Amino acid sequence: MDEFVAAAAGFPTVLSAAVAAVIGFWVLVLCRAVAPDAFEADGAALGFGGSVAVAASAVFAVGWVLDLVGMVLLGRAGLTGAWFLLLSLALLPCALSLSWLLTKRLFDRWRRTRPMGMRRGSADSAVPEPDSARTSA
Repeated sequence: MDEFVAAAAGFPTVLSAAVAAVIGFWVLVLCRAVAPDAFEADGAALGFGGSVAVAASAVFAVGWVLDLVGMVLLGRAGLTGAWFLLLSLALLPCALSLSWLLTKRLFDRWRRTRPMGMRRGSADSAVPEPDSARTSA
């Protein structure tokens, strides 16, 4: 447990302020201070499809976990000095790049397994307009 805490509080894992921003955003969503689609944009431009907030949250969360695991492994390798610093500096962009690829693959797989009616923008998910003939006078 000490190894995990040291890696989470150490450099560069602690620099991932994006994870703090993601956690803060979702806490505000849970408190209903912010709408979940406050940063809504088309995720297709990023290669994910769907919500940008969810995709970015997943990328940064997976990247943080990968960085944390990498820091624990570097600590166990027994490297010191310049080599440890160089590898720990390279770890953060590598973890985020791998996170992007893993999250994109996960989103692609999830999108393929969803039923057609649940997909955003499909004809089945459109809400029909109320019939004006049914309204009582």
